[in-house]
This record gives sequence, C-alpha cells and structure tokens, in this order.
Amino acid sequence: MKKYGCTLLVWYQRFDDIQAARNREYQMKSWKRAWKLRLIEEMNPQWRDLFDELMR
Repeated sequence: MKKYGCTLLVWYQRFDDIQAARNREYQMKSWKRAWKLRLIEEMNPQWRDLFDELMR
C-alpha cells in the first residue's frame, strides 16, 4: 500500500466467508501492536515476503 509504505506481505489468514474476514480485521484493529507482532513471529519468524507463496 503506497500510503503506508508497505513492501512485504509477512502474514495473512484465509477465510471462505467475507464477513468472517471483515470481523477478524475489525477485531485485530483493536489489538495492541505487540499482539500483532507475536502473530507474525509465530507464522513467519524470518519475516519472509509471503506474496509468492500466497499466489500459488
């Protein structure tokens, strides 16, 4: 996202239902930064760019 200077996809979560995805997004927006960083570290400790993996 150009506005925020994002260049890497370091975490993602798949949903089959758009409403479930939106609910998760709203939930996570209220989280502390440390909680979000912990989630990333658990899935992707090397902070690799996951874009190509997601597109397969």
